[in-house]
Amino acid sequence: MSYLMNTYARQPVTFVRGAGVWLWDDAGNRYLDALAGVAVNGLGHAHPALTAAICEQVQNLIHTSNIYQIQHQESLAQRLCQLSGMDKVFFCNSGCEANEAAIKLARLYGHAKDIATPTIIVMEKSFHGRTMATLTATGNRKVQAGFEPLLAGFVRVPYNDIDAVRQVAEHNHEVVAVLVEPIEGEGGIRIPDADYLHQLRAVCDAHGWLLILDEVQTGIGRTGTWFAYQHTDMLPDVMTLAKGLGSGVPIGACVARGAAAELFKPGNHGSTFGGNPLACAAGLATLRILEDDDLLNNAVRVGAAIVGGFERELSGVAGVRAIRGAGMMIAIELDRSCVELVRRALAAHLLINVTADNVIRLLPPLIMSEAEAAQLVAGLAPIIRDFLLKAGS
Repeated sequence: MSYLMNTYARQPVTFVRGAGVWLWDDAGNRYLDALAGVAVNGLGHAHPALTAAICEQVQNLIHTSNIYQIQHQESLAQRLCQLSGMDKVFFCNSGCEANEAAIKLARLYGHAKDIATPTIIVMEKSFHGRTMATLTATGNRKVQAGFEPLLAGFVRVPYNDIDAVRQVAEHNHEVVAVLVEPIEGEGGIRIPDADYLHQLRAVCDAHGWLLILDEVQTGIGRTGTWFAYQHTDMLPDVMTLAKGLGSGVPIGACVARGAAAELFKPGNHGSTFGGNPLACAAGLATLRILEDDDLLNNAVRVGAAIVGGFERELSGVAGVRAIRGAGMMIAIELDRSCVELVRRALAAHLLINVTADNVIRLLPPLIMSEAEAAQLVAGLAPIIRDFLLKAGS
């Protein structure tokens, strides 16, 4: 009997130790980790510099309260603003909390303009979290089912369809913001047109809306830049972060600039644990290591090697619809459901994920080497070929 609520369909393995891109289970078996805790462990496992920073902080101070000033919090906020071109940061504990803060900012922004029902445009197949507001914003009925009534104040359009956003602008005069992922992660690593964010920025500017980017999965070097929007020359008004920011220590951040950065006042929002000394020490160490070890460029180089490897190994294989990637966000889209591949890969000591039912999602640690990338391709490609061959026979 398990005393845990039945919220996860857990795989039949228990990990007890990690080093770099490798994990060991309680029977001593070694696994190549191509999921990184779902884009969390960008530095891999047991990175010595991160471990040292966390141990040092634990020996000094774990938690005080946001009633008091926290130096590491101030330092991490400053560094995030320097890297992003933004102005101010609110710290919390997770991606959904960061998105919840962004949604609250948008509503404050709308009410300040005397809009009775501030409305946010969100996207089909998006994922923003599992709180009631972020659940409503998410474009996945499976996630929402059973939790109705959902919240008012959201209107949904297809992803990567700027004309749909413009149509909403013509008919709904209570819109105050657009909330969008630069790349839809849970939706299948869906990469929009190169000018999509630029066009969203232009529409938001024309109508006085906030542009909110959910960079919970794409941020902190995952796509080869600090933040995915930096592949363009535009800036959002609000950006949300979590996952890779603490390299496994829970931390989230809502980063804002301009008018959006000035909306929260004392008492409007808060978090007991958000931005505590331990979480911010992990965040500062993560950013320092990413920079010192040139891991953003490594993400570009190794990510391209992984995509190229699968393109070669799966060339001409019936059932492979597309192989795409941005840095260390890689998708192999098939023409059929392939959830079973998670179990098959696990049996081969490879950790992968399937999302959107038919998309193999790979989110390797940013420290992965080209040799380890070659091991990943060599191990997973035959499993995919075998699955497609038997499924088609």
